[in-house]
Amino acid sequence: MIVSSALMLWKGLFVVTHCESPIVVVLSGSMQPAYYRGDLLFLTNYPEPVRVGDVAVFRIKGRNIPIVHRVIKVHEKDDGYVKFLTKGDNNNIDDRGLYDEGQLWLEETDLIGRAKGYLPYVGMMTILMNDKPNLKYALLGLLALFVLIKREQ
Repeated sequence: MIVSSALMLWKGLFVVTHCESPIVVVLSGSMQPAYYRGDLLFLTNYPEPVRVGDVAVFRIKGRNIPIVHRVIKVHEKDDGYVKFLTKGDNNNIDDRGLYDEGQLWLEETDLIGRAKGYLPYVGMMTILMNDKPNLKYALLGLLALFVLIKREQ
């Protein structure tokens, strides 16, 4: 029941936010001081234009982990085609070195969503469980033990 409730909540967020991944965790310090490692971001992906200053979450071809950086330049054509450039607030240079080989700009198809809110440090448990897999297994074991001990008769 807990798993199905969590799945329904996740799918509900997907529908409301128009975003394939409505919640992400900041994994590095590249966006400090706006966002710190472990902050939980809430994303939306409504059909609205990308603007300079937006905090974009995007995926690069060939990489599974999304990147959270700020849009610093936008180029729009008359036909509606948009491309944009990003940079981490705490980085000295733009993200062209992170993009796919030969790629100089991101397109709207690379965009997962834009940050609309956050909870500070709530995602640290996710980072700890990824950095230390044994912690993940210990936590799952404790949860299973708790379920077995607290079963209603």
